[in-house]
Amino acid sequence: MSSDTLRRDSDRRRYNHEHYSSTGTSSRRESYSSSRPMVRRKKQFSLLSIGKGLDVPFCMLIVLLLAIGITMMFSASYPVAFYEIGDSYYYLKRQLIFALVGLVIMLLVSYVDYHYFHRFSVLILGISYFALVLVLLIPSETGIHRWIGIGDYGIQASEISKFAIILFLAHWGSRYYDKMHTLKYGVVPGAAIFASTAFLLLLEPHYSCIVIVALLTVIMLFVSGIQIRWIAVAAIALALVVLILWATGLLTYAMDRMDGWGKALEYVDEAQWQQTWQTRNSLYAIGSGGLFGLGLGQSRQKYLYLPEPQNDFIFAIVCEELGLIGAVAILLIFALLVWRGIVISLRAKDRFGKLLGIGLTAQIGLQVILNILVITDWLPNTGISLPFFSYGGSSLLMLLFQMGIVLSISRSANIEKI
Repeated sequence: MSSDTLRRDSDRRRYNHEHYSSTGTSSRRESYSSSRPMVRRKKQFSLLSIGKGLDVPFCMLIVLLLAIGITMMFSASYPVAFYEIGDSYYYLKRQLIFALVGLVIMLLVSYVDYHYFHRFSVLILGISYFALVLVLLIPSETGIHRWIGIGDYGIQASEISKFAIILFLAHWGSRYYDKMHTLKYGVVPGAAIFASTAFLLLLEPHYSCIVIVALLTVIMLFVSGIQIRWIAVAAIALALVVLILWATGLLTYAMDRMDGWGKALEYVDEAQWQQTWQTRNSLYAIGSGGLFGLGLGQSRQKYLYLPEPQNDFIFAIVCEELGLIGAVAILLIFALLVWRGIVISLRAKDRFGKLLGIGLTAQIGLQVILNILVITDWLPNTGISLPFFSYGGSSLLMLLFQMGIVLSISRSANIEKI
């Protein structure tokens, strides 16, 4: 037999062996796999698992601020509650109910896919308009229309509006992100939403909420990609509108609040001295606290010197009782909360989650900054509550509801769960 014949025979046997081995193995694997019953692996549920677990640091910061806030609210409110109602625990009991219900709502909302809010953003914006109109139809003895009464409780319509604007602009910005730099898709929708809401708030009147809504609108449009020049043009236009309202006398309520702005410690006349009573006693409380404070529960200004110490001026009592160190520590916790919320938002897996989380977190930061500026007389006394601290059921429930949405974003955000 020749060498060529032997080589061809060897090649043929090698080919047959390799072909048989490969087809035989694969066929045996397919036969084996097809004969095995299909078993679905049961998903294990874990509250803190990646993709399912909420962000623990963010949640702990919320609970910490809520605990400190309720403690300080009780400390600031019990003299007023006893004097006005005869029950020192009146505000505490109600705020505890709001807090417990709010925490339950927050946890339940955190399990809801936040994309559902994407679908209903227009409907929720419509509900906010309905609430703003409804509150104007409810008679008021003081001429200020802000609350929708439900039994012994009330809902502040403006709290719904702040959330609705953040939600709608997050929806719009994520949908038309590539066109937000244009006048049609960027400036006009944002200006229309703000102007219509501000007009209804002007009729209440509720100027502090107009300021917050304006700043939130600017933030949402900016992170959605609008050009800065359009924001500058809008700011000039808004300034002209305010000037026209002032000239026509439609800002009388606001101008009365601004008469004593920056002059709380100056005696000009008796009327101005009485008008700045609340701000002046706020400054007294802050100054008397010193570095370490008078001690928890030891405030003097809360004994009917500082009006409504459980509401907008509660941080003045915090400064008086806990001092500069305690006040700065609380502000650092707020800063950590905002920072963590921004981190969660930026690592969301879609643009809607990013925009929505940034807006909801920014609202907390804005209200804290504005509240501090008011109690220190850097801004006029316009009634801006301090998140988690100021007494109020609708604001606290709405705030915890919104934090539940941020936690929902954190469940799918691309961050490490600890």
